[in-house]
Amino acid sequence: MIRVLVVDDSALWRLLLTELINEGGDLKVVGSAPDAATAREMLRALNPDLMTLDIEMPGMDGLAFLGETMRSRPLPVMMVSAYGAPGSEKALRALELGAVDVLEKPGGKSLEALRRGAEDIRERLRAAAGARIAGRRRAAPPAAAGIPAAGVHFSPGRLVAIGASTGGTEAIKEVLTRFPENMPGMVIVQHMPESFTASFARRLDSLCRVRVREAAHNERILPGTAYLAPGHSHLLVRRIGGQFFTELSRGEPVNRHRPSVDVLFHSVAEAAGAQALGVILTGMGKDGAPGMLAMHRAGAWTIAQDQASCVVYGMPREAVALGAVDETLPLEQVAARVVSRLAAAERACG
Repeated sequence: MIRVLVVDDSALWRLLLTELINEGGDLKVVGSAPDAATAREMLRALNPDLMTLDIEMPGMDGLAFLGETMRSRPLPVMMVSAYGAPGSEKALRALELGAVDVLEKPGGKSLEALRRGAEDIRERLRAAAGARIAGRRRAAPPAAAGIPAAGVHFSPGRLVAIGASTGGTEAIKEVLTRFPENMPGMVIVQHMPESFTASFARRLDSLCRVRVREAAHNERILPGTAYLAPGHSHLLVRRIGGQFFTELSRGEPVNRHRPSVDVLFHSVAEAAGAQALGVILTGMGKDGAPGMLAMHRAGAWTIAQDQASCVVYGMPREAVALGAVDETLPLEQVAARVVSRLAAAERACG
């Protein structure tokens, strides 16, 4: 049984989350708190496996309490965020501080929509409860920690595709901040709400040597630029002549996700074949595994994050089980290996 503490200043939300969680069978709310002070005492008394935590609370807000908790009594935390851009900025900060996942809090008219997605929320809670917490957070590497690639000219036909889910915002940051500015074009899917992806792209762009942007429809994929799938659409890659272009689709979710890593990886396998390199990072579920297998069969080199460094070893495990992965690496080694593989491929072709 996964024991959950619900922390929210709204009595309605405490009730709603308690009902939603308790209907899961293997999940049980052992306490609910309206503020940080009460939650602090309940953490000591109840020793829950998981905590849901509202970002906006009177007195000590959720971010401050999260920081305190991760220092004094680390445990898996799912943040509950207000909808929209201001909420997304705070949610991204929560992920940096150690939260495993973020649940968007809709307005009153959307509560029924939340209940329709109850099983998905419970699956996310189960994944969060099993997340690896201790020692997984690290600061973004300083400028000197980047990987030099001086003198290496990457072919415009090369492409890097990256997929991630739970725990992926920090994993993607860890990888991208180490890339040199002369990387080939990159395409990324991270499972996150629609209102979060633009903020996440801006945050990455401010930290990285490569440019990072939220992908738009039908734009040319340029070297030294990473294109992040918007939260409302699948991201695909199409090849026209010798150039790659983005394509956005509001098609049905795949593996319950839109954007889906599988959709991206299948399109990259078709468009770039052996000229591509695929990376699958931390995340729950199986999204991306069949697509990575398609990339592998098309001749692309494929890399999975290892279990010890994953927050949730779901997606990489599924890709390994399918035989889709050429090598498995700790997160801190992924960026260097991507660059070295790309450079070796260029030398082989030269």
